[in-house]
Order: sequence, then structure tokens, then C-alpha cells
Amino acid sequence: MKWEVKPWRDIVEIKSGRNQKDVKNSDGKYPIYGSGGIMGYADNFICDEGTTIIGRKGTINKPIFVEEKFWNVDTAFGLIPSKIIDHRFLFYFCLGYDFTKHDKGTTLPSLVKKDLLANVFMPVPPIAEQKRIVEILDESFAGIERAEAIARQNLTNARELFDSYLNKIFTDKAHQWKRVSIVEACESIIDCINKTAPQIDQESPFKMIRTTNIRHGKVNLEKVKYVSEEIYLQWTRRQVPKKGDILLTREAPMGEVGMIDSEDKVFLGQRIVSYRVNKDKLLNKFLLYAFISKDVQDQIKSFASGSTVQHMRVPDTKSLKILLPSLSEQEKVVEKIDVVLSESKKLEEIYQRKIEALGELKQSILQKAFTGQLTQ
Repeated sequence: MKWEVKPWRDIVEIKSGRNQKDVKNSDGKYPIYGSGGIMGYADNFICDEGTTIIGRKGTINKPIFVEEKFWNVDTAFGLIPSKIIDHRFLFYFCLGYDFTKHDKGTTLPSLVKKDLLANVFMPVPPIAEQKRIVEILDESFAGIERAEAIARQNLTNARELFDSYLNKIFTDKAHQWKRVSIVEACESIIDCINKTAPQIDQESPFKMIRTTNIRHGKVNLEKVKYVSEEIYLQWTRRQVPKKGDILLTREAPMGEVGMIDSEDKVFLGQRIVSYRVNKDKLLNKFLLYAFISKDVQDQIKSFASGSTVQHMRVPDTKSLKILLPSLSEQEKVVEKIDVVLSESKKLEEIYQRKIEALGELKQSILQKAFTGQLTQ
């Protein structure tokens, strides 16, 4: 039997959310939902149990099925199906639907109720068949989600494998290696200029490194801001960054570390400090691993100030102390850590691909579900 296709205006009611300030209560009975999940609790509710949430603004492509009464905020829509639509059938439809097609936002993704009601079309099989489809999807997705949970845990374990090995080295050697001031081990420690460089719209050879470019030991130059040569020369008058320099973020977030590994013409954005090693005393990669280790990260946290956004003061970036063995021992340590890092990255890639494949499997099953192939 060919399924009838109906616009949402014929089969779905969309309940707009409202500001929660008048009903918010930490001891409230009803959860408050935004497009990203629970935001608190309230004394009243807007939507009944069995409602699907989609974001009106912000996160618009991650539907949530709620099994209890709840209050939705003004950035979230509640979808109420008519009597001819099973509640979870609607949820699964939303899970496989690309709401970005209806994005009306200029800066923040946004959906409009009137547009959704008129332009979202949904297949409507008989209610008994909807329930069979939901039963199949519930069972299938439960199995996939168990596999995803295992893969995510394995991914976490792979990441922790490296952290554990790295921290063990610096812990076990703490009583053997000399602890020195970072100033003593570096040729220079340079803070960024404390203002934002004027940017240009087009690409240029001159790239600004921001705190968001520094993550997990690397400086990623794929998404950068560009400046003119004149601005580049002004912003590098203290020192021109070069390959091998170690960068530390003082804020937003605090404590991320990366090493410049290219010859590109780069300069430091705000809240970043550059460390250039004294090559007679210190290997840049050893310094990178030392900064990533719990030993130095704990020191960074001890210098944190700020009640809302934690940051590290510029003078404190020169107060760090590192464990410093001989250059020959540093080479051996770096070689061992490199091997473990390489193996842990391989494991991460395996489990990440597994998670992505499971996500693709979900979409494939949903596509079959809403074209009638699951119940043929």
C-alpha cells in the first residue's frame, strides 16, 4: 500500500516555548528543556509527555523525545502529533529529517513555525504500521546505542592510555630529574599584544593564531583569521613565531598547549604565550609533553584567577617549573612518548570511525523506515 504524504500543518501542532524565569524552581516537578536538553526545573509545564523537541534557534537538527510533562524555553519547539500519528513515529521522522533545509538564520541557525507547518511533508502509514515501524526502530536503535556506548568508552580509554603513560613518566622521574624555572630553560617567553589585530576578509600569507587553534598538543591552521603584511609586522615586532615554538593559552580555555609545526607566517592572537626553548638545555617536544602533563597542568590551575572565566596572569606564565633531565635522556623520553601517542591515535581513529559508521547505520535504517522498506 502506498503511503499518503501530508504537510505538518495537517498532522502536527507546534507549541512554542516561553521564558522560564517565572516558573523556574530547583525543586520543581517538571524539567525545563532547551534545544540541547534539560536546563533546570519548573513548577509548571507546557507540553505533555510523549512530545518531540526540536530547536527553534541554535541546535536545530538534534530532536529529543521527552517521556514526561515539561516546560520548553523560547528557543525550543514542542511537536504534538495528531491522533493519526504515533508519538515516537514522529520522533523518528525528525531524527532522520534534515531541518537545516529550513534554516532562516543569518548568524545563528533558526527555524520558523509557519515554514515548518507548510513545508515539512511526512509519510503517514496506517497507525498499526507506524507502531510496527517504531517497534523495529526501538529495538534496532537500542542495539546500535549499546554499540556506540562501547565504542565511546573505548575511545575514552584510548585517550586515557596516552595521558596515563605520559603522567607516569613525569611522576616516576620526579625524584631523579632536576626541577627548574621555565625562564631558566627557555631562550624567550613572549606574551601576545593585548588587543585584537585588525583582520581582512580575503586570505593572505599572514595568519593569526587564536586560542581556538590550539588543542591537544597541536596548532591547527585550517581555520584562521588573516591580516595584512603591515599588521603582521606590527604584531610580530616583539618576536616572529617560528616552527618549534610552544604555545600556551592563558584563557578561553586556560591551559591548552600546542607546538607550531609549519613555516607559515603566523602571529599570536590574544591570551596566548609563546615559549622558545634554549636548545642547549631543552628539546621543544619535551617541553610540549611537560606542559601537557599533570605536573605542569596542576601548576597552571593553581595560578588560575577569575570567578566566571578562569585565566592565568602574564607574570605567572613565567613562574612555571618543569622537570629537566639531560638532553640525551629527553631524547629517549620523547621517543617513547611519541610511540605511545602514535598507537593511541591509531586506536582513537578506529573507534571514531566505528562511531561514525554506527551513526550512518542509524540514518540508513531511518531512510528505509520512512520509505516503507522495514515492513515490506
